[in-house]
Amino acid sequence: MSLNVLTICGSLRKNSYNAALVRALPALAPDGMTFTPAPPFGTMSHYNHDDQDATGFPASVTAFADAIRTADGVVIVSPEYNWTIPGSLKNAIDWVSRMKDQPFRDKPVALQSASGALLGGSRMQYHLRQCLTSIDALLFGRPEVIVTFAPQKFDEKTLELKDQATKDMIKLQLEGFGKFIKKVSGK
Repeated sequence: MSLNVLTICGSLRKNSYNAALVRALPALAPDGMTFTPAPPFGTMSHYNHDDQDATGFPASVTAFADAIRTADGVVIVSPEYNWTIPGSLKNAIDWVSRMKDQPFRDKPVALQSASGALLGGSRMQYHLRQCLTSIDALLFGRPEVIVTFAPQKFDEKTLELKDQATKDMIKLQLEGFGKFIKKVSGK
């Protein structure tokens, strides 16, 4: 059975460690798990209920929501900005949370983060868990993927993930996440 997993990268920077982490996932996934990148969300206007009332949901929001709905599961890989969720990612979640057919409801979600610092984005993951719980996402618990001291774990020039312990943890998480998706979706 194949599982289509949507990847959402919370960093808008092409050469971020989190984007590099997303690019590493296919090679570390169990058989049958494929990945599709989410539509871009960086240019979505700031959520404003008055705008929603006046013009409805922008096409970029609808595309983002549709991608979440059609995926079997979602992996969000994001940096931590000022100890929390990057604003553009939070804004995208805020937009889709207002839809009647809320796309994160009952959707299996796994989190990953990478940072050059000691905590590896763990505070962002904690806040993102709170945010997604409020809109009824089904959060995968463990193993967690929190990549600390990222510059030491990615190749300096290619940004290819080179740290074997990190690769092993990602493999374990994706294997467990695949089982979680099947369990909660009945597939």
